[in-house]
Amino acid sequence: MRSPLLFFHIVAGTLGMLSGFVAVFLRKGSRRHGLAGNIFVIAMLVLSASGVFLAVMKSQPGNILGGTLTFYLVATAWMTARRRDGEPGIFDWGALLVVLGVAVCQITFGLEAAFSPTGLKYDYPPWPYFFLGSVAVLAVTGDVRMLVRNGISGTQRVARHLWRMCFALFIAASSIFLARQQLFPAVFRQIGLLYLLSFLPLILMIFWMVRVRFASAFKPAASPYRRPAVFGEQSLS
Repeated sequence: MRSPLLFFHIVAGTLGMLSGFVAVFLRKGSRRHGLAGNIFVIAMLVLSASGVFLAVMKSQPGNILGGTLTFYLVATAWMTARRRDGEPGIFDWGALLVVLGVAVCQITFGLEAAFSPTGLKYDYPPWPYFFLGSVAVLAVTGDVRMLVRNGISGTQRVARHLWRMCFALFIAASSIFLARQQLFPAVFRQIGLLYLLSFLPLILMIFWMVRVRFASAFKPAASPYRRPAVFGEQSLS
């Protein structure tokens, strides 16, 4: 049972990473961009869900948390793009509870790893727990603000969508290029290409966040972002 699921997981991860990079570089709002974005969402949801299931089978709590966080980021980013500027619903409250639980567990495991004799917790050092825990806390803060304000719109809506999609792409890329460097030619490691490909989503995330928030080309009156239609229509991401 584990082997076919692992193969399915690998295929979804590869497809998600490739479609994610394609979507990032295509013109926002174009039909090709929307198609690549939809493929990315489906692949990443399959990747993270299958990853969580495999982690449960292997008793790997750290990977369970990472897969859950990835699923949450993609799902909430997709919902942000799909829904018009409206009131949050039961989905948003459920998502908040999920990411809050992830944040608490990540920080707790990080502290336990830091104070353990081996410096590890479930075979991981403290910094991965604190890093992903910080991302989860950031997501919690954004969800709470959205719920308190009874919705989100304009530039904040676009920014919420962008950073969540880009960070999910970073998780997929780093899981392939950093965690499995032995699969690639040695020259890729020597010239730092694997590190570049792993952190490129974060670089692109910063670039787009700056453009969306500060560049005059992305003011509301001239914004190329439109409400995406999902699965067959044009996409925001």
